[in-house]
Amino acid sequence: MRKALGAAGLLVGAGLAIAIASPHFMTAFNLENLLRRSSLFGILGIGATFVIVTGGIDLSIGSIVCLVGVLTPWLLVEQGVDPWIGVLGLLGVSLLLGTLHGVLITRLRLQPFLVTLCGLLVYRGLARGITGDQTQGFVGGFRGLRQLGNGRIPIPGIEGFTIPVPFLVLVVVAIGAALLLGRTVWGRYLLAIGRNETAVRYSGIDADRVKILAYTLCGFLSGLGGLLFTLDVGSAQPVDFGNFYELYAIAAAVIGGCSLRGGEGTILGVLLGAAVMQVLQNGITLIDAIPNNVEFAVIGTVILIGVVTDESVRRVIARRRPEGRGSIP
Repeated sequence: MRKALGAAGLLVGAGLAIAIASPHFMTAFNLENLLRRSSLFGILGIGATFVIVTGGIDLSIGSIVCLVGVLTPWLLVEQGVDPWIGVLGLLGVSLLLGTLHGVLITRLRLQPFLVTLCGLLVYRGLARGITGDQTQGFVGGFRGLRQLGNGRIPIPGIEGFTIPVPFLVLVVVAIGAALLLGRTVWGRYLLAIGRNETAVRYSGIDADRVKILAYTLCGFLSGLGGLLFTLDVGSAQPVDFGNFYELYAIAAAVIGGCSLRGGEGTILGVLLGAAVMQVLQNGITLIDAIPNNVEFAVIGTVILIGVVTDESVRRVIARRRPEGRGSIP
């Protein structure tokens, strides 16, 4: 929770600094756009969190976003598939891909980095091959379905500002994820595996099944994010759609207090981390003195600072802990 408070402080500080530097930051249009983007990347960040708390990593998030995002209009428009069948089918595919990652990691004892790196390459290659590298879009149709991505809900008594529908989706996902991680035995197992997987196995817990669940949830939420992204934008180019989105998801988790070593993390912290990333990106866009092409440099620096801070805090705690405390006899 302390790390979540730190992320909240960083969010407020960054927001105030950008608001002072740019008069456009506090406009209703910009704040609504920030809320929408933070919601979409927050969903991806929650998916990454389930994997990171187990001590794993998923580099395929952006490519699953691309695969689902590109194939949604391809199926619905080009192939004439029923919208609900197409959407549910693609979400099912993303769930199965996450499960496949978990099975390969747990049953074949492959490294998460290697498995998901291969997924990053394979899924984008499939998206490009199936669509022939052509941009896919809804061409003005499917307005009802697209409300899931670009819909707005007006607030009575407040002019000019509306609640984006993706924010409501995020609220549902976040509540479910928080309950799973903090109120169920599965959530306790996920955190315990990240802290000491060997001890978990000696306790008789099926650690492999729990890790498969983590990757399954990550795959599903990546697919959900890809669906919402393409419904929001209205089109997707397989070459670059979802590029580096895994970095945003991982950065959101790290800034929000997740340790890349595993065993630590809260959903609230991840949501704050996602908001911090979007505020920083928005600031780069709004402030003329900062060139837009340094965006990824900022993301990389933020991740590095988060990792260094996490390691420094761990070492300080380890030095202050009385000798023998918390150790296994």
